[in-house]
Amino acid sequence: MGITDNHELEAQKKSKKQKRKLELIEPEVVVVEAKKEKKKKKNDKRGDGFVVDCVEGGEIVDGSAEVGEKKKKKDRKENKREKEEEFLGNGSGGIGKKEKKKHKEEREGRGLKNGLAPDEAKREVVSGSCEKPDGNNRNGAIVDGDERRSHGDVVVSGKDIKEIKYTALNSFAESGLPKEVLECCQGFEKPSPIQSHSWPFLLNNRDFIGIAATGSGKTLAFGVPAIMHILQKRKNKTSKRLNPLCLVLSPTRELAQQISDVLCAAGKPCGLQSVCVYGGTSKGPQISALKSGVDIVIGTPGRLKDLIEMGVCVLKEVSFVVLDEADRMLDMGFEPEVRSILSQTCSTRQMVMFSATWPLPVHQLAQEFMDPNPVKVVVGSEDLAANHDVLQIVEVLEDRARDERLVSLLEKYHKSQKNRVLVFVLYKMEAARVENMLQKKGWNVVSIHGDKAQHARTKALSLFKEGSCPLMIATDVAARGLDIPDVEVVINYSFPLTTEDYVHRIGRTGRAGKKGVAHTFFMKENKGLAGELVNVLREAGQIVPTALTNFGTHVKKKESKLYGAHFREIAADAPKAKKITFDSDNED
Repeated sequence: MGITDNHELEAQKKSKKQKRKLELIEPEVVVVEAKKEKKKKKNDKRGDGFVVDCVEGGEIVDGSAEVGEKKKKKDRKENKREKEEEFLGNGSGGIGKKEKKKHKEEREGRGLKNGLAPDEAKREVVSGSCEKPDGNNRNGAIVDGDERRSHGDVVVSGKDIKEIKYTALNSFAESGLPKEVLECCQGFEKPSPIQSHSWPFLLNNRDFIGIAATGSGKTLAFGVPAIMHILQKRKNKTSKRLNPLCLVLSPTRELAQQISDVLCAAGKPCGLQSVCVYGGTSKGPQISALKSGVDIVIGTPGRLKDLIEMGVCVLKEVSFVVLDEADRMLDMGFEPEVRSILSQTCSTRQMVMFSATWPLPVHQLAQEFMDPNPVKVVVGSEDLAANHDVLQIVEVLEDRARDERLVSLLEKYHKSQKNRVLVFVLYKMEAARVENMLQKKGWNVVSIHGDKAQHARTKALSLFKEGSCPLMIATDVAARGLDIPDVEVVINYSFPLTTEDYVHRIGRTGRAGKKGVAHTFFMKENKGLAGELVNVLREAGQIVPTALTNFGTHVKKKESKLYGAHFREIAADAPKAKKITFDSDNED
């Protein structure tokens, strides 16, 4: 075979390869052309007859003149810049994801630079505002028409709260109150967080909601403004009024007596008189005090309602009302009495509510009796949380093992029999049984519970406070009514019915900045509360025993007394529902 034959064979092979390539490319070209034609028709429809050129793979679909790569890149950059300018100019425009992210980060950076917290800076970005907040809006953003500001663990919300006159106090002197009014604060260096944030609002006659744990200085938080309110009302009045101007409602006798002790001491330099009314004692002395004339009435709902119905307690001039431990008051079933008592007070009253938690019934009560725009101050959290100064120890054991274990713990924690130890039980009969058991074993012990007469309860509490008998057995009547800073140990012989009560019980120790110990017995009968208790322990950084987690960590949804388990919790700052009315046809 010659050279010519070889050339011919190679030429034939090349032609065959080219034919195969054309056969493979041709269907692809057809598909691409079909797609281009379809897209062209779509653009024609969008433009109502105006043909939009589509650039694909560097070619012009409609067959117009070719455009160089450099020119196309330049056009793209100009279009991109125009869109960015349009976005920055009016907050709109079709800009890519990268550019949106870039502008969002820039605006968040400006928010952080202007003193906003990270979550507040993000909220400002979501609102679409690129403006710099003013000086009064440094610590929060407007939420549903109300304002919100944060100071560490304190969150303040409400209307007009950013005005200068509502700035939190750093010292007692900043309040500008008379010397005799501040005399009760001499033992403290500066106002507590709840006092610092509440006084500016309360002294300006604002309705107020305070969410804070017991032992946070709540009594003086409302007590000092109450004293100022009375002094201003009684100013330039020569005749002595018999009717009170301030009312404080409390769920328990012990808490009422404690509030009374504080307010009596605080009001004495100003010449103000207080009376404490509660059940379990003779009405005679209380009636005599009311008839002689008082400025402040502190009481429990039951006894106070009785005295109102007798006509000896007239509240028509009361213009400063405080509901202390409002959640506990409603849990104890005092809602009808509270409503009845509030209806007897002045219609132009200033309302103050303090509560450790903010359940639905308390929120509804606030909506009904308070101004539509109250101020709300939350110290710490609205969620359930225990004092972090308390070491929590939880033991899972059998019922029959509790007595022996209690004695061994007393030998450990109360060996000197001089330090204060408080033992909580669940029932009145249980309190009497445990007291008798310990007395037989040689322990010096007293108790307070509902079956004891009030004078016996008062005497037992006095012996415990003085240190004459530093070991006391108590039911939950003492869970919120004791303010004794030197209780070193709390022992929960029986777990309470709710985790909220557990938090209040162990809050009797670790007060005033001191450390405390809470030792708790947990039985299988309490397993329904295991999940909530685990959450409380974890939040406080405490050890969670394995035996407790074996009961499960599920947290049961709280039930409403009216609506059961299927209800929606309404936030305190939720907008009120609007009543919708329809024009009905008049029938002849």
